Amino acid sequence: MAAPARHLDTQINFLRQLPEHPAGPILVPDPPPVEPGEREDVRRLREGLEIAVRSKVMSATELIRALAKQRRDDLLPTTLEPLDALLGGGLPRGKIVELSGRRSAGRFSIVLSALAAATSAGEAAVLVDLGDHLDPQILEANGADLRRLLWIRPQKMKDAVHAVEMIAATGFQLVILDAGLHPIRGKRVPEAAWVRLARTAEAHGTAMLISTPYPMTGTASEIVLNAQRTRPKWTGSGKSPRVLAGMTVDLSVEKHRHEKEGRSARLEFVTLEAASSTGAGVILSRADGEGPVASGDARAAAGPSASAPLRMTRGAKGASR
Repeated sequence: MAAPARHLDTQINFLRQLPEHPAGPILVPDPPPVEPGEREDVRRLREGLEIAVRSKVMSATELIRALAKQRRDDLLPTTLEPLDALLGGGLPRGKIVELSGRRSAGRFSIVLSALAAATSAGEAAVLVDLGDHLDPQILEANGADLRRLLWIRPQKMKDAVHAVEMIAATGFQLVILDAGLHPIRGKRVPEAAWVRLARTAEAHGTAMLISTPYPMTGTASEIVLNAQRTRPKWTGSGKSPRVLAGMTVDLSVEKHRHEKEGRSARLEFVTLEAASSTGAGVILSRADGEGPVASGDARAAAGPSASAPLRMTRGAKGASR
């Protein structure tokens, strides 16, 4: 602190009026001991209640811990029974799940099915659509609530990863990044960026699904699934023209931190013409550049093109093998 004065004696007299600092440190008394367990007032309140209600009364600390545990342990189903069986019940909150597969492997259809399942259940979801494949009208027709969906259309992979990192910290329960088809627009992001996404998802309890044409997340992902298309099925014989009757998509677990790897499941698809005679299933359409699409029991995901409509029967083979 500066003390301007015209004469030196005035400065000395001014400094003498300041309070003197103590010669040594001041010892602060120890805080009162905190007894472990529940508080006394909470215990008395629980004793005065019925047994059925007593277990539901929680203190603020217990409630925060219970909510944090529930947020991290809950699963977000995709309504695709074969896929949910591989995931252990659905997309885990607070973790990254990577789905890789080439063109026509059904990746984007699985993405849209997860969006429809989450938004129709009241969850807020985000789609970072690097491939620009989304058709909102078809997604809404398949059961999605567009009022709970945020659609982001970045131009490069770097911008897409940054968007996922920022938007996950705002409270969205499902964040999906679809990298589109090969080649991916923009340079490949470093592995440190995926590690930051994993930490952001864990801190905010967000379920992240990364759809890529080839594995990219490395060690940051909790689960890595691979989607492969098998041979299509055709109808017709002799000289009659062949008509596409359907096709199957095989899903396999390439990496799982808590369950056995190598498990697989199959999604079966039939065309609208082949399924019209049975009257079962959910009507679907082909995603632009993605081939047949997958569906759930009551909700389905469709791509941006309404041509070549497809349907997945509810009796499809979905047991893990």
